[in-house]
Amino acid sequence: MKRKVTKAIFPVAGLGTRFLPATKSVPKEIMTLVDRPLIQYAIDEARAAGIKEFIFVTSRGKGALEDYFDHAPQLENELRKKGKDELLEVLKDTNMESGAIAYIRQHKSMGLGHAVWCARRLVSNEPIAVILPDDVIAAETPCLQQMVEAYEETGGCMVAAMEVPPEKTSSYGILDILDDKGQLVSAKGMVEKPPLGEEPSNLAVIGRYIITPDVLRTLNKMKQGTGGEVQLTDAIAEEITHGRDVHGFRFKGERFDCGSKAGFLQATVAFGLAREDLRDELLAYITSMMAHRNAAQ
Repeated sequence: MKRKVTKAIFPVAGLGTRFLPATKSVPKEIMTLVDRPLIQYAIDEARAAGIKEFIFVTSRGKGALEDYFDHAPQLENELRKKGKDELLEVLKDTNMESGAIAYIRQHKSMGLGHAVWCARRLVSNEPIAVILPDDVIAAETPCLQQMVEAYEETGGCMVAAMEVPPEKTSSYGILDILDDKGQLVSAKGMVEKPPLGEEPSNLAVIGRYIITPDVLRTLNKMKQGTGGEVQLTDAIAEEITHGRDVHGFRFKGERFDCGSKAGFLQATVAFGLAREDLRDELLAYITSMMAHRNAAQ
């Protein structure tokens, strides 16, 4: 019988150098899309998928991230006294129950596989989700929830996947496809950041994974891959060599790469336009700005 996925690892130890100087003092994961930090989108997605335990792999300087999930009694009391009940409801989603969240330090930057491995002692013989907060996915049904529902039928390992332009494949882990059934793909291999022209497909791995305990045992070998780092995709691909299933899952939704400045700005506009309280004013501004720009050309 397959175990349910109830734990998730959030690798958040990166320095966020692409967003300097902002990330000199502010962890990238609490930079906001509209009025919610990146990490809140990831947490909400995990909760919707049935995740009950949240494991953060952090590094020095991430104290503000830990504080974000703590209760704020003074703020809550002030809101309560002023009758701002709607804002109190908003704060509820930012609070974590005692014992539901754990923090592990990654002392050296050695890749995503190493970050996941750091959390090994908090995982028993059970499947576990891995969520990269940089990948924000707007979807009617949250991406990880889609994957968990599919996983209940397939078992094995599963990665979120989407087609990318051929010239972009060298920036991703790429699936070597054995059997393509549309939304679900059976993989016969995975290649991390293949050189251009050597990619087995254009189906790229996006920042959502469901992995088995066997993957964590493989990560124990600390085998270095592309860039001299311990790659999670390499450990998942090794499952295939042992005859175990690895599936790619084409999720329904729009993915934003919020690890890049352009992707972050695109997500901000998209999420702003999706808000009824912001849509009209934001759309009017964008329309006016484009009209002025076109007139100036």
